[in-house]
Amino acid sequence: MSPPDTDRIPKIGASRAWAVVGTLGRHLWPKGEPGLRVRVVVAMVLLVLAKVTNVYVPILYKNAVDALGEPVAQAVAVPIALILAYGAARVLAQAFGEVRDAIFAPVSQRAIRNLALEVFRHLHALSLRYHLERQTGGLSRVIERGTQGMEFLIRFTTFNILPTLFEIVLVGGILWTLYDWRFAAVTLGAVTAYIAFSVVLSEWRIKFVRRMNDADTDANAKAIDSLLNYETVKYFGNEDHEARRFDVGRRRYETAAIRSSRTLSLLNIGQGTLIAIGLVSVMSMAGQGVVEGTMTLGDFVAVNAFLIQLYVPLNMLGFAYREIRSALVNMEKMFGLLDVPAEIADRPGAPALAVSGGEVVFDHVDFHYEQARPILHDVSFRVPAGKTVAIVGSSGAGKSTVSRILFRFYDVASGSVKIDGQDIRDVRQASLRAAIGVVPQDTVLFNDTIYYNIAYGRPDASREEIEQAARLARIHDFIVALPQGYEATVGERGLKLSGGEKQRVAIARTILKNPRILLFDEATSALDTRTEQEIQRSLEEVSRGRTTVVIAHRLSTVINADEIVVLDHGRVVERGRHGELLARDGLYADMWRRQQEAAAVVEHRVEEPPSLRGEGHLRVAE
Repeated sequence: MSPPDTDRIPKIGASRAWAVVGTLGRHLWPKGEPGLRVRVVVAMVLLVLAKVTNVYVPILYKNAVDALGEPVAQAVAVPIALILAYGAARVLAQAFGEVRDAIFAPVSQRAIRNLALEVFRHLHALSLRYHLERQTGGLSRVIERGTQGMEFLIRFTTFNILPTLFEIVLVGGILWTLYDWRFAAVTLGAVTAYIAFSVVLSEWRIKFVRRMNDADTDANAKAIDSLLNYETVKYFGNEDHEARRFDVGRRRYETAAIRSSRTLSLLNIGQGTLIAIGLVSVMSMAGQGVVEGTMTLGDFVAVNAFLIQLYVPLNMLGFAYREIRSALVNMEKMFGLLDVPAEIADRPGAPALAVSGGEVVFDHVDFHYEQARPILHDVSFRVPAGKTVAIVGSSGAGKSTVSRILFRFYDVASGSVKIDGQDIRDVRQASLRAAIGVVPQDTVLFNDTIYYNIAYGRPDASREEIEQAARLARIHDFIVALPQGYEATVGERGLKLSGGEKQRVAIARTILKNPRILLFDEATSALDTRTEQEIQRSLEEVSRGRTTVVIAHRLSTVINADEIVVLDHGRVVERGRHGELLARDGLYADMWRRQQEAAAVVEHRVEEPPSLRGEGHLRVAE
């Protein structure tokens, strides 16, 4: 896939930028948090005190210089009081700023935490369709940059940009009051030119930041995807291929970063020139005033101190503007995740599912992932409370789609799915999923301990309950034999465990969940025959007395089901018990014969002497 054309990526508009700032502002002035609101007010008061004190420092400096020119001052060496006041003012200005930061920190961190949590919750509320289409690495990068952007925006806007603008107004007013309007006009003119130049050039540089971000996201997504599929990379010896894919993004990042660095140098040179022009102009006027006797040496150094003090925070303006624009873009992307609608949402006021027996009914269900690609057609079946119904069929028949619809990852196009007479679209999703326990074909575990992965079925369960679930799943003895026991880690996606061990962990956490309805989605199809038989016995024990839906490809695992529903191209073509379906000699009987013949061939190859098949063949073993 070709990388995105970053020049076509839209800039964040003014309305969208204000929307982002408004969303952040609501979290910085949180409802129902009077303590945090008090902190905001105190921080603003300290901000004003810090700037007023900071602006008064050059005045003390001026008075000290003028005092040194007085004969009395010369006789006592230095005006100690003014010097001490000057030092105290500088300390106070810094102290006010530091205390302000300390008081405001809980407000900003709470806002960042709440916004990140809101995005995280929303991502879990989005549909399976969304998560199948997105890239985990790119998504995590968007959230990471958005969170960092929030922190930067809060820190620089609140404690750099706004205070600097306030200080500019104060300095302009002081220069006008102490001297004349020309000093204020030249100073404000230089500041305006500086800000305009910084904004224009920084706006031009934003495209390089976008290119860097896009290249970084692309490279990170490829890296995460490659590392998650480490074994596949090794199987095909494609380490170099993955490195090249990763390097494409890094190369694009390198090019954009170099251009960004060069334009930053241009920005800094231009800013330095404008600062120098402003300083020279104002100092020339002050020097002329000293020569004409309208100003003192103290005034001369005070004007210089005012401008130097003003230009220090302005030096950060180009960087701050660029980073704020970048932060807004990053935050817009993260907040854009909140704009993604939840395809499957609870209806307003939806009640919880009330499970009595656990009867499941599919009533004339039609379903498609895409309009032009229908999957299920007029599918109807009933799973009586406490009974087991198997859904079988060839690959692509729509078996797994049944499980996704029952769990309400998707809604049906027509028809209905009911549990104990309640349409699952009319009840809360959380209550629906609490009533269903799933053992999937591909059990993916968290990179944590075995204990944690079993406890995931019910996080508040006691250790005794967790160990009892492991015993029922026939994995307790295996766990206690490990050096670390239940504290042994399972590795990324559970790769430290075998397929059978992972399935037993999945069964244990489903037992711990204690659902009324069980769903086995080809839970043993990836296992060898012996392990499959052992797992099958565990599943039969777990499902005893519970409503159970079994999605199966291997027909040998469903011969004891109360009813078998045969799907073909999304339609129910047969239904009945195992013996009845064999007697009909239809699709099910044909699938049964094929699987039995395949099993016989495998068994024959296992028993056949290796010499008859040649030395170059691997021996098949179950």
